[in-house]
This record gives sequence, structure tokens and C-alpha cells, in this order.
Amino acid sequence: MREFLSSNIFKTISEVAEIEGVDVYVIGGFVRDIFLHRKSKDIDIVVVGSGIDFARQVAKHLRSKQVSYFKNFGTAQLKHNEWDIEFVGARKESYRLDSRKPIVENGTLEDDQKRRDFTINALALSLNKSNFGELLDPFNGLNDLKQGIIRTPLEPTTTFSDDPLRMLRAIRFATQLNFSIEDKSLAAIEQMANRLTIVSVERIMDEINKMMMADIPSTGWLLLDNTGLLPYILPELSAMKGVENRNGIMHKDNFYHTLQVLDNLATKSDDLWLRWAALLHDIGKPKTKKFIPGQGWTFHGHDFLGAKMIPEVFRKHKLPLNEKMKFVQKMVLLHLRPITLSQEEVTDSAIRRLLFDAGDDINSLMTLCEADITSKNDMTVKKHLSNFRIVRKKLKEIEEKDAIRNFQPPISGQLIMDTFGLSPCKEIGIIKNRIKDAILDGEIRNDFNEAYSLMLKTAEELGLKPTKPIG
Repeated sequence: MREFLSSNIFKTISEVAEIEGVDVYVIGGFVRDIFLHRKSKDIDIVVVGSGIDFARQVAKHLRSKQVSYFKNFGTAQLKHNEWDIEFVGARKESYRLDSRKPIVENGTLEDDQKRRDFTINALALSLNKSNFGELLDPFNGLNDLKQGIIRTPLEPTTTFSDDPLRMLRAIRFATQLNFSIEDKSLAAIEQMANRLTIVSVERIMDEINKMMMADIPSTGWLLLDNTGLLPYILPELSAMKGVENRNGIMHKDNFYHTLQVLDNLATKSDDLWLRWAALLHDIGKPKTKKFIPGQGWTFHGHDFLGAKMIPEVFRKHKLPLNEKMKFVQKMVLLHLRPITLSQEEVTDSAIRRLLFDAGDDINSLMTLCEADITSKNDMTVKKHLSNFRIVRKKLKEIEEKDAIRNFQPPISGQLIMDTFGLSPCKEIGIIKNRIKDAILDGEIRNDFNEAYSLMLKTAEELGLKPTKPIG
């Protein structure tokens, strides 16, 4: 294993360990990723002693000032060239049943490996001069890596009770690495699902966002559902489960449909927030579901209701309430528009309105809508995708011709007030909307003179007269 520790940083740490007379090890993700053939710049160093004191000596040896100390956690972080290194003293950890904060005691390397979440993350490499590069694998984690298994070092109930977030981490790693969770660990997650309630929303969503970026994110959501964790994490998604039968007429299971849309999108985009839009695009369906005799199941208005639900979902789950939230909200609101166009004769007016409403997010919206095409009938999928190609072509043609995307109508509210001597009032909005609609419907061009003439005509219809000469 020495070849993987050839960087000077490991030699320096080893030399400082020899000088200070302490044992040090590389542990966790860096070691795991060696065997997974993945590059990692994050190094976790376990010191049998004080991690902070040892970090100070390493920083002094490197003449580095890029080091941060966290006395409350007994850790230190050092940045050196391309490496991000964290130092921590070997320790025992346990959690009270009602607490998110661990009780920490000094410990041995073995104690530290026992407190790790999974066997594949308990692998350690010695940096000590006497056995530099030796692999220490007390829980057979290397074999679990080869077999593609997520397993806890101790009894799963003990590991998950110590830190319930590990239940979610098991699912996240299984999803990212395409591993399976061994049966005892899976059963323990199901048994202890309600323990997740003591974990902070921020820590939960950090794991969920990592899971969302996996190649097949539905794997994680299905595991969350199967283990009973889903209602504690995203009840809005859980509410979409199930199929109702009325007079022999059924609707699709919107939960499984949503996961298929998410997977479809994951093959097209690595935009985390577009993936969130895929996951949430139908969250309005459970509350808008209705059976109409002679027509069947409908979900009218689920796009509008879903968009209204997004801010509260983001607020509750401590997701960003900035442009990222607004982007997801826009995608949910507009996700039916391109689908409707693909099923009808595409008019220039409808295309202009879609371009205007979607703005610079039009390509993301089209990608989402294409991912939303799910059917067991390949011919149906091919037909809809073909129709979408027509819509995309029309979007490009209209944009090149009319420059509608993000356009600002050439007549401002201030000009209307100045022309007719108005204070802010509803008539200004009526005139502005009339001009905007005329441009989008192709009645006039996006041109100042044509818009100005329409302003005068609309104002006359409203009984308004110019208070200064026109021209």
C-alpha cells in the first residue's frame, strides 16, 4: 500500500509522528477510495493522542498557516497544496437516546474503528515508521468492498443508535456506489426508523443531496421507502404512493412515476436543482386528485398547487430559499406547458408565451419535460419525443425571429404615467398587459412605435387622454 502514500504530505506526517512519539493512521474515505479506484483529496488522520496538538506540530513543520482548530470537537483542519486534511484524536463515541451530541472519550485505534459507520469506512493505513503503509482491517471491510456490501462494524442497532444519521448514510452509500445493504443492517434501519427524528434537518439534507447526485437516485428513494424512513424525510413524496381503483378505472402510481422521471433526468443533467424539480414536479397531485364519471381520474391544477407548495417544502427542509428555490418552483409551475404544446398544433403565440415565461430556463424546462415521458409502450415514448423535437425546433425559430426570451415591453409604466398625467393606478397595468399580450400573440412586433400606437389606442378605450403633445 506504500505506493498510495507516496505524496510528501504522508511522509511529513510520518516524520512528525516519529518525533512526537505518537501513532497516526489514515482512515476512512481516502483509504476506501483507493480500493474503489477513485481519487480523493480529503485525508482523515487519526492520532492516538491529541489531534489538535499533533496538527499544530504538522503545521509548524510545513510552515503552514492554513490550519483551523475546533476545540469543541477535538479536531483540526489543514489545507496543504491540493490536500484537505482533518486531524482527530482516536476516541470512543456514544449518544444518549434523546441527544444529537455524542459523549466523547479518548480511545485506541480499535475504539475509533468501532465507532465508524461502516466496515468500508473503518479501513486504516499506518503512517508509523515501524509499519508504514500496513492495512488495518479488523472488520473485513476490504472483502465488503469487493462484494459491494454496506455493513456496520458492530451490531447494526448499536451503530445506528450511536448516530441515527448512519441509517441514511447507509442508503446514500448504497445508492452512490451501487452496493447492497446487508440484511441485518437493513432490518435494523426499518426497526429504528423513528430515531432519525433526533437528527438535524441540515445533516439529513446534506446526505439527501449527495444521494440525489447518484447515477440512479431512485435506488435511494426506494430504500428510504422500504425501510420506513421516507415519511420522516419527505412526506410529500410518500403521499404520492398508491393507486386508487374506481369502477375499474385506475391512475398511475405517481410515486413510481416520479422516480422514473428522476432517473430519466439524471441521464441528461447533473444539475442538483433540476433533479429536485423532477422529484417534486407532481407533489400537487395527491391534493388535486379527483374522479369524474365518464372522464376518469384527473389532477387539474396540480402544477399550480405544486408550485405553491415549493417554498414551504424548501423552508421545512432547510433548503435554500433563494434563486434555487425559485428555479424549482418555476419548473414545477411550467412542467405541463411544453407537454401540452407537443400534443397540439404548435402556434407561434403559444411558443412566444412559453419563451417569455420560462426565460433563460427554457432548456432546463424542456429537459425536465422530456424526462417526464414515461410509458411501458416504446412507441408512445418515441411519438412524444418526436413531438418534443418539433417543439424545440419551433422554440429556436421563434427565438431567433422575435427575441422573446426575457424581453421587456418597449413601453414603460413611467412613460404611460407621463403621457397621461397619471399616478400609479390599475389602468397602467391594463395598458402594459395589453401591449405585452399583443407582442406575444403576434399582433404587433416588439417595436417601440407599434407599441406606442397601441398604448394610445388602449388608453383612448379606457377614457384617458394625453396631457402633453404626442410625438
